[in-house]
Amino acid sequence: MPHPYVLLSAAVSLDGYLDDTGPERLLLSSPADFDRVDEVRASVDAVLVGAGTLRADNPRLLVNSPERRAARVAEGRPEYPLKVTVSGSGDLDPAARFWHTGGEKLLYTTDRGAERARALGLATDVVPLGGELDWRRLLEHLHDVRGVRRLMVEGGGLIHTQLVTQGLADELQLVVAPLFVGDPEAPRLFGPGSYPAGRLRLLETRQIGDVVLMRYEPTAPGTGATATAADRHWLALACELASRCTPSRTAFSVGAVVVAADGTELARGHSREGGDPVAHAEEVALAGTDPTDPRLATATVYSSLEPCARRASRPASCSRLLLDAGVRRVVTAWREPDTFVTDADGSGLLTAGGATVVVVPELEDRAKAPNAHLTGG
Repeated sequence: MPHPYVLLSAAVSLDGYLDDTGPERLLLSSPADFDRVDEVRASVDAVLVGAGTLRADNPRLLVNSPERRAARVAEGRPEYPLKVTVSGSGDLDPAARFWHTGGEKLLYTTDRGAERARALGLATDVVPLGGELDWRRLLEHLHDVRGVRRLMVEGGGLIHTQLVTQGLADELQLVVAPLFVGDPEAPRLFGPGSYPAGRLRLLETRQIGDVVLMRYEPTAPGTGATATAADRHWLALACELASRCTPSRTAFSVGAVVVAADGTELARGHSREGGDPVAHAEEVALAGTDPTDPRLATATVYSSLEPCARRASRPASCSRLLLDAGVRRVVTAWREPDTFVTDADGSGLLTAGGATVVVVPELEDRAKAPNAHLTGG
């Protein structure tokens, strides 16, 4: 199911702490960086913090710049982003500034926590998620019901840890301050957990006064039947590759990327690449790999269109080529329509061969765009 773009934002000390244990909040950012955070808040649809952050910091989570608020209104958006918090117990202070500043508020909680929150009379909409908190369900609700496309998560460390370990974070914006905390009782940005394999991709570094901003995105593919943020990144790249295809009236424009389990790109390709009028994206990408590479057995192949199950132009379909290469996980945006082949079912062939197929419908329109002349879209 579609999720918002999830951006994690945090400031830490050189030794990785979010705060110290003193009675006052430790200010890690500089005034110039606080203004940058204000700019990011103004750009998103919602800002989320956990119950622990509400209790410890009593934040308002506002867009402070009048000019940025005015620009939001001019664009037809609310003056302030939706403010979201998460609490399993629902036991939150009704007097906290979070509830009484800015625009709309939303609390995600458990069924039991919803009873507690309503009894307290919190000034917010309350959404129970069942017997326990479920991040995937929460993000789907934000996307589908509240129309949130970009979500900024400002803490705390437990929430950041959960979103990263569950493969739900699309970007990390980390500010490092030039000081040490050194207190083992102080809160850290990330705690223990089963983190995705591989190195993150560095998107940007920027000096802001005496602090440094670093922006990262995950690269390691998922391992199961649920798409992760990294899966969405690589599939979006496959869709972009599809847009490079020479248009054809007799074949789809498709892009494909082969990615190792540690997030290393092994190869990429697109339909009709190199001037071959019948070349399919998946076979082009596979041709760019070493067939003896042991990483293929744990790699993920991203294809903007479901790999074909039958074709007249080659002896083997792309689904068969993938299985023969040892690939056992395929992520696609669009199931193949019956435009050229009736009863197309590459997913069925792949599944029967022991592969996991993940469909990401939120990218279907991007996969279809280079093929609008064939689909009438």
